[in-house]
Amino acid sequence: MSHDRVRAQLLEALDAQRLHILAAIEGLDDAQLRTPALPSGWSPIGLVRHVTLGCERYWFHTVMAGEPLDYWPVEDAALDEGRPADWRVEPDEPTDAVVQEYRDAIARSDRILAALPLDAAPRMPDPDWPEGAFGDLGAVLLHVLVDTATHAGHLDAARELLDGRQHLVL
Repeated sequence: MSHDRVRAQLLEALDAQRLHILAAIEGLDDAQLRTPALPSGWSPIGLVRHVTLGCERYWFHTVMAGEPLDYWPVEDAALDEGRPADWRVEPDEPTDAVVQEYRDAIARSDRILAALPLDAAPRMPDPDWPEGAFGDLGAVLLHVLVDTATHAGHLDAARELLDGRQHLVL
């Protein structure tokens, strides 16, 4: 299979999972978006914040494109309740703005991805990664795809617990 076909398949699968995340929260009101559905305490809108910062922005904008990590929130144990700070949504933050940030991050990621070949090396690799980990865009893309798909499944479970809606994956 050609590199172009592999690249197209990875990007199509990633886009499908991004759309799955957006569909999983569609129709939830502000209170439902902020309601933790599982014992770990994360909310659907907190998960959207995480995929915005911890998936799209970190891996594509920072790691692959070399953009600064200046968007990362400062850890605050009292606010974060044991979760990483990239899951935090402030009580006065409009949930529609958090969703729009996700859409905007996807659009920026897509522009970055369009300009890079699968074998492009990260411009800002993390020095704590094991040697050889995430050595090119292909590895990063696969990692983000798996992470995004996992979180889409988390949202399916949360959604079913919140309002009973079930998402059938074919």
